[in-house]
Amino acid sequence: MGFETCGPNEAIVVSGCCHSKPLMVPGGRVFVWPGLQKLQRISLNTVTLTIDTPNVYTQLGVSISVTGIAQVKVNGSNMDMLLTACEQFLGKPDSEIRSIARETLEGHQRAMMGNMTVEEIYKDRKKFSASVFDVASSDLVNMGLIVVSYTLKDIRDDEGYLKALGMARTAQVQRDARIGEAEARRDAGIKEAIAEEQRMQARYSNDIEIAQSKRDFELKKAAYDMEVQTKKAEADLAYSLQAAKTKQRIKEEQMEVKVVERSLQIQVQEQEIVRRDRELEATVKKPAEAEVYKLTKLAEANKNKIVLEAQAEAESVKMKGEAEAYAIEAKARAEAEQMAKKADAWKEYQDAAVVDMILEVMPQVAAEVAAPLTQCKKVTLVSSGKGDVGASKLTGEVFDIIERMPKLVEGMTGVDLTKMIKTSTAGRR
Repeated sequence: MGFETCGPNEAIVVSGCCHSKPLMVPGGRVFVWPGLQKLQRISLNTVTLTIDTPNVYTQLGVSISVTGIAQVKVNGSNMDMLLTACEQFLGKPDSEIRSIARETLEGHQRAMMGNMTVEEIYKDRKKFSASVFDVASSDLVNMGLIVVSYTLKDIRDDEGYLKALGMARTAQVQRDARIGEAEARRDAGIKEAIAEEQRMQARYSNDIEIAQSKRDFELKKAAYDMEVQTKKAEADLAYSLQAAKTKQRIKEEQMEVKVVERSLQIQVQEQEIVRRDRELEATVKKPAEAEVYKLTKLAEANKNKIVLEAQAEAESVKMKGEAEAYAIEAKARAEAEQMAKKADAWKEYQDAAVVDMILEVMPQVAAEVAAPLTQCKKVTLVSSGKGDVGASKLTGEVFDIIERMPKLVEGMTGVDLTKMIKTSTAGRR
C-alpha cells in the first residue's frame, strides 16, 4: 500500500478493487492497494511522424510522391478521449502507437492526393495540409489521439511534371515580371514625362519672369548708361576743350620760346657778324689799308725822287724844255706805278673780303644743309657693314657737303679759297 506519482507527460491508470471503471490521473498522484488494484502508465508525449506516400496518382492521373510531417499525442486533457486511448493502446509499446497513427495519416494523405490535382497540391499546400489534418483528426479522435499539427514537407515526381510546371510558372512569372517591369517603365515614363512637362512649364515660367526682370534691368541700365555716357561725354568734351586750350597755350609759349631763342640766335649772329667785321678789319682791312698807305707813300716818295732826279737831270742838261718834258714823263710814270701798286693792294684786299664773306656765309650754308634733318621725325639708317653708323654718319654727310664748298667757290669766282686761307694764316704767323 502506498502513493504512486507521475509527471505531466504521462497518466496513471488504476483499475481493480473499489473502481467500477479505471481511474485515470494525468500528471499527479494516486493511492494504490497492491494486489487489489492494478497500476498502469500511458505516455502523453507528442510523437513526430514522417508520412511518405510514394507514386500516388492525382485527380488527373499524374503520379507524384508526397512527404508530410505530423505531430500526434494522446489527449490527456479529455477524460473520454484518454479512456478511449487507454482502451486502444494501454499496454502496447510506443512503436505500435506510432505505426497505427502513421498508417492512418498515410491513408488519409493518399486519399486527399487522389482527390486533388498536382497544381492544387503544389500551389495550395495549406489547403492540402488542412484537408489531411481535418480528415485524420476525425479518425484519430476515435482512438483517443489528437493531431497537434500536420505540414506538407515535400512534393516530387519522377516524370519531371513538377519541373515543367515550375518552368511554366517560372516563365509565367518572368512574363508577368517583364510585363510588370514594362508597365512600371511605362508608368515611370508617363510620370517622368508629366514631371518633365511640369518642370519645363515651371522653367519656362521662370525664364519668362527672368526675361521680364532682365528686360526691366536692361531698360533701367540703358537709361542709367545713357545718363552716365552723357555726363561722361560732357566731361570728355570739357576735358578735350581744356586739353586743347592747354595745348594751345603750351604751343604759344613754345612759339614765344622759339621767338626768344630766334631773337637770341639773331643777336648772337649779329654779334658774330660784328666780331667777324672787327676781326676782318683787324686782320685784313687794316693790314690792307696799311699796305695801301705804305705803297702810296712809297709811290709818292719814288715819284718825288723821280721828280727831283728829273729836275736835277734837267738842271744838269740845262735844257728847260726837255727837263719839263722829262719831269712830266717821270711824274706820269710815277703816277702810273702808284696806281698799279694801289690796284694790287685793292686786289689783295678784294680777295680777303671775298674770303671773309664766304667764311661768314659758310655757317649759314651748313645750317641750311642740316635744316631738312631737323624736320624729320624718324630716320632709318641702313648699313652695309662698312663705315660709320648713327649720328656720326649724319654728321659726316654734312661735313662732306661743307668740304665741297671751296671747290664750288673756286668754280664760280676763280678764287682758291683753301690756298688763300692757308696764305692768310701763314701771313698772320
